[in-house]
Amino acid sequence: MSLREPSITVKVDVTNPGQFFACCGLLELADRLWPGAEGWFENADFCVAAAGGLPELWMLIAAAELLALDPDDETASPLRLEAPFGLTLDWWKDEHAGGRKLKAWAGRMSATRIAKAMKAAIVRAAEHDRPFDYATVIYDPNDLSKKIEPFYYDSRRGGSARPIDIGFSPDSLSMKAVAFPAVEFLCVVGLQRFRPTQSIRRRLFEYHTWHTPLSPFMAAVATTGLAVLTGGNGYRFENAFRTDQKKHKSFLTATPMENFR
Repeated sequence: MSLREPSITVKVDVTNPGQFFACCGLLELADRLWPGAEGWFENADFCVAAAGGLPELWMLIAAAELLALDPDDETASPLRLEAPFGLTLDWWKDEHAGGRKLKAWAGRMSATRIAKAMKAAIVRAAEHDRPFDYATVIYDPNDLSKKIEPFYYDSRRGGSARPIDIGFSPDSLSMKAVAFPAVEFLCVVGLQRFRPTQSIRRRLFEYHTWHTPLSPFMAAVATTGLAVLTGGNGYRFENAFRTDQKKHKSFLTATPMENFR
């Protein structure tokens, strides 16, 4: 039983690390809009108790300007999600607290272009009962003839992109595959504050759910597994190489930690 009544509830698959960190991003933005928001996992839902609901939050996310803070850095410029959120996104530049290890895109992939395209598609995701399950081919909002690849944080896309799993490279064949825009964008938001912990080997990470309503500050601690009396379960996932060049990565589906040997 939750200690507060949720005003926002979204269905979530907690074994999908992209969805987990998208929940964290949703809590972060809800708290910036309505200070004092708290979030928690309950059964197959992520719940947020706040002064407003999901439709309003969704529309404000879609409407907020997203700026590249370093226009000369086409691939990895820090980003700024403007009013009413005022959030800088630059965790992929962090070499001290593990942020850089979670970067999945590489080469000519532009973080700015991808993030803007995913954010623009959030409006359509909001029309669905399960916004994290809304999937579509994503196009550049500034040039609808250009298809945009995701960051590969949703494990449904990441796991299906690896040549080792399907026998060929979809990227090299320029195949049009769907992405999950709400998950991709909100995961990037969530990783600014919420980080998994490095596991027993390189590119392997752990995160934990929690069942007690928590502020973003305390929820970020719970994510690491260091908080006590919050309930929840631990999961382990790989940020795996998805191309033969071993540059581009993707989050793979997580496994409950008690199942690891």
